[in-house]
Amino acid sequence: MTHVPAAGLAAPLRLLLVDDHALVRDGLKRILQAHDPQWSVDEASSGHEALEWLRKQSADVVIADLSMPGMSGLDLVSRVRLNYPATRVLVLTMHAEEQYALRAFKAGANGYLTKDSASTELARAVAKLAAGGSFASESLAERVIRQLSGSASPPSHDQLSNRELEVLRRLVAGQRLIDIADDLHLSIKTVSSHKTRILEKLQLPNLAALVRYGIEHQLDDVDSRPGALDQGF
Repeated sequence: MTHVPAAGLAAPLRLLLVDDHALVRDGLKRILQAHDPQWSVDEASSGHEALEWLRKQSADVVIADLSMPGMSGLDLVSRVRLNYPATRVLVLTMHAEEQYALRAFKAGANGYLTKDSASTELARAVAKLAAGGSFASESLAERVIRQLSGSASPPSHDQLSNRELEVLRRLVAGQRLIDIADDLHLSIKTVSSHKTRILEKLQLPNLAALVRYGIEHQLDDVDSRPGALDQGF
């Protein structure tokens, strides 16, 4: 059923999808437009492409992945919040751990949703953000509140920078330094330096111990393949 705005109501939403997987963007676009065919949905394959798009036109809501080559999703969130404060940002990612959500909200995100969420929840999150609200799934919100209230001790990797956390996840997933450097558009020397600092901050003796730590804390879920919501795209 087509949703036609009544006279005097706001124009249909304009959304920008930011994900480096074309299959994911195509699936999300179909889900959003099925919810409301009048929603305008544009796409960007990277953080840099998204910022270039926003320099030329406006979006009501940016829907961004966290794990992308080059500029990370967290960096994109920070830049959108700084340069386009009227634009709302929904992080849509495979990472369900509260540490990622905390970092996203601290960077300026207005909502956080995992890719295994139902498509109806995605549309609800977008609509809530566009109306000026915030959004997080109930289970995630409870874990975030526990972290913020101090009732749950933060894990050791909470002290890592956003880039170090990204390198850590990829090391735990078994990626080689050269592959990590290629994916993140960094030099091998820079990635090696990140690895050294990660081991020092976590007080771990070697890569094997780091991998064990990462698996124990569910940090081995690198988004290297197209993900999907429950629509099976």
